[in-house]
Amino acid sequence: MCNPEEAALLRLEEVFSATLARVNSYVLQPLLPAAPEPSDPWGRECLRLLQQLHKSSQQLWEVTEESLHSLQERLRHPDSTGLESLLLLRDADRVLQAHIEYIESYTSCMVVQAFQKAAKRRSEYWRGQRKALRQLLSGVSSEGSVSASPGQALHQPLTHHVQQYVLLLLSLGDTIGEHHPTQELVVNAVTLFGNLQSFMKQALDQAAATQALWHTLRGRPRDVLCTPAHRLLQDSQDVPVTVAPLRAERVLLFDDALVLLQGHNVHTFDLKLVWVDPEQDGCTFHLLTPEEQFSFCAKDSQGQAVWQWKVTQAVRQVLRGKKDFPVLGAGLEPSQPPACRCAEYTFRAEGRLCQATYEGEWCRARPHGKGTLKWPDGRNHVGNFCQGLEHGFGIRLLPQASEDRFDCYKCHWREGSMCGYGICEYSTDEVYKGYFQEGLRHGFGVLESGPQAPQPFRYTGHWERGQRSGYGIEEDSDRGERYIGMWQAGQRHGPGVVVTQAGVCYQGTFQADKTVGPGILLSEDDSLYEGTFTRDLTLMGKGKVTFPNGFTLEGSFGSGAGRGLHTQGVLDTAALPPDPSSTCKRQLGVGAFPVESRWQGVYRPFRDFVCAGCPRDLQEALLGFDVQSSRELRRSQDYLCCERTHPEDSVGSMEDILEELLQHREPKALQPYLRKALSNSLHPLGKLLRTLMLTFQATYAGVGANKHLQELAQEEVKQHAHELWAAYRGLLRVALQRKGQALEEDEDTETRDLQVHGLVLPLMLPSFYSELFTLYLLLHEREDSFYSQGIANLSLFPDTQLLEFLDVQKHLWPLKDLTLTSNQRYSLVRDKCFLSATECLQKIMTTVDPREKLEVLERTYGEIEGTVSRVLGREYKLPMDDLLPLLIYVVSRARIQHLGAEIHLIRDMMDPNHTGGLYDFLLTALESCYEHIQKEDMRLHRLPGHWHSRELW
Repeated sequence: MCNPEEAALLRLEEVFSATLARVNSYVLQPLLPAAPEPSDPWGRECLRLLQQLHKSSQQLWEVTEESLHSLQERLRHPDSTGLESLLLLRDADRVLQAHIEYIESYTSCMVVQAFQKAAKRRSEYWRGQRKALRQLLSGVSSEGSVSASPGQALHQPLTHHVQQYVLLLLSLGDTIGEHHPTQELVVNAVTLFGNLQSFMKQALDQAAATQALWHTLRGRPRDVLCTPAHRLLQDSQDVPVTVAPLRAERVLLFDDALVLLQGHNVHTFDLKLVWVDPEQDGCTFHLLTPEEQFSFCAKDSQGQAVWQWKVTQAVRQVLRGKKDFPVLGAGLEPSQPPACRCAEYTFRAEGRLCQATYEGEWCRARPHGKGTLKWPDGRNHVGNFCQGLEHGFGIRLLPQASEDRFDCYKCHWREGSMCGYGICEYSTDEVYKGYFQEGLRHGFGVLESGPQAPQPFRYTGHWERGQRSGYGIEEDSDRGERYIGMWQAGQRHGPGVVVTQAGVCYQGTFQADKTVGPGILLSEDDSLYEGTFTRDLTLMGKGKVTFPNGFTLEGSFGSGAGRGLHTQGVLDTAALPPDPSSTCKRQLGVGAFPVESRWQGVYRPFRDFVCAGCPRDLQEALLGFDVQSSRELRRSQDYLCCERTHPEDSVGSMEDILEELLQHREPKALQPYLRKALSNSLHPLGKLLRTLMLTFQATYAGVGANKHLQELAQEEVKQHAHELWAAYRGLLRVALQRKGQALEEDEDTETRDLQVHGLVLPLMLPSFYSELFTLYLLLHEREDSFYSQGIANLSLFPDTQLLEFLDVQKHLWPLKDLTLTSNQRYSLVRDKCFLSATECLQKIMTTVDPREKLEVLERTYGEIEGTVSRVLGREYKLPMDDLLPLLIYVVSRARIQHLGAEIHLIRDMMDPNHTGGLYDFLLTALESCYEHIQKEDMRLHRLPGHWHSRELW
């Protein structure tokens, strides 16, 4: 059974629907002008607002009709259709939204006086419609303004309608009682439409106040401020307030902007970029904007409270993007607006940001977080900001004079300038990858010219305040030479080594990019010059030349136009040939560049990172980042991005890295962990290793592959191993500190050397092996050629003849291991004796680890001894007199290429703790075999009949 209130609601909806239809017919339609459209901008704007109001009116009528239909269905079928079927109850939010959209459209027209302007065009029509309007309105006086009646006709029926909604819904709630199933729906509808009443009253009051404001403004202020979107919230003429330091004559607070008027000057501040300082001083409160700070001072605390509250709520409302409901300050969000927000702003004040537009995150009136800066001249910056300054990773694009050419900086920034690691791609096609400080290259970095540069170059080394300074490597591809040495103020300065593509080496002192004082020059044929030079390394002045055959030429050298090199001196042909180790194997740079200080620019950022406790925000800035970088500059918008690979993408966060490190401290687990860490380019240890590899290749690959640099390279590899172990210990210390623990006391030298040579060096050596072993090959090329010839001569012997030639005692010959065919004799068998030992020794070439090479040598010794024991039928320990000829036999049959280079690399890189032990003894025996094989008399004569073990030592 239906309630009387439902029948009353039905009549209410019928009346309101009919009223909306008449309002549309008698008021809205006549207000809309016939074609053509108004020609002036304000006329077109008023037309747009009236059209929007007409659309909102139509939507409200449609919702009212739907509500009326649901009421009719309820009254026709009360038993089968419940109260919850009423649109007012089941979809109250939708009905509410239609009313809100209508009142907002109406007040927008009201603010710009669209009704009055439209009515003026048809004033005679409105006078004739006065009687019809009186029927629609209650309270329209016959003496009232003709133009006011259409406006009243458009909102007064709505106000009355909503008021009746609330009354009837309240009555309906009382009638059905608290326990009715639809009681909650009724209460919700009562609340919503009650709030709608408050919202409508506030909206109409704000629109009326805004409309009245325009009458008090003249000239430019009115032209600038009079827009349909503005709603006046507070006026300093109503509640006085003074503003400092800008002495404003009038202060206006709109729902989207704060306006300060000074004569004809209008200062407008977007409320999205206004922060209210929560602290206050008496009757004063403070506002922050991107470029200015204001103090608002009221006459009393009440005035101060009104202004501060209204500004705060207006800011909060504009950040929400919609008006509070039902009234200002009644939103569900916190009463204070967030300190951090997103907005766009163009700076006007003079300074580095003048005319720049910032779009992104803000905090307390300063760019803070992620954002984009764009200048009118084409400069762009995308990245992180902190308190108004570039801070963190960012990309800066600087346009150059030539079309579509840019300098692109992908760097870390600190307090507004580049600081930390970065990659810079210049419009000249040069690329810099390295560290910055205060916007200048500083620390370690690599600068490389473009591939099409007229004078291609690559510098790998240290920088200071934008200039090359300290230890560095420069390769001049055009001249085919590489400089290794010290720099100062962008010039070669101090000790240096120059190697050329032709194999010529120079070592001396440079000053202001020129050679000064004496130096030495080694040519490809091992001729040695000691004396003074010109800048292009031409012999000039006093000097001495030592030729490979021992002859010397000492005197004065010079060159003239068209005369070539000429000299005046003494040629000595009586001198003995020089010791090969003094010329052919002479090493350059050793002592001139202390290995501990060469690459401090690479080690230092890692140490700083560890000393800081491995913070995540400094990981990229100090350790660098991986990025796919193109060598061709593209359009600006394509460059405002950087596909960096973050460490978390591969190896997890720094916390995970340190936790994993703690879980693998035990000796058995440590080596696999270090192998994994060093092989991962995103792990801190892997990053450090990759950078060290880059410096090593820049020094010793290509032109730098010169035998006179071998010792410089091998001591560098050892130093890198020590630094990697120190880096691991640093990470371990941080991991323990985070757990509240402390690392055990510093290691003693013996323990550290054991870990470096036994653990780190074998793991990192493969990364440097190619360049390093090449240097050993070049240094020992002469001996290896003699050794190869000796091997070739010995390979002519069948097994038994070779054993006899080497004075191996016959009872040790493994003839029982030989299987002969029917027409084969022992004297013809080749490469069958001691086959297991030979195959074992050949494995020495399959590994780069010095310890594994020594283990191969140990197993070879075991295979030789095992074969002899099997031949004798008993366990037999070989004395040195028997071992050495047998080992020479095995070495000759193994035919290992470049054995001299292998032996010297093992000797230089082996663990010092093995000195004097079994490995040292076996390596010394192998060295003795190598020396005997390469002797000239082995080609023609038998070896001495007796082997002295003392020769090994």
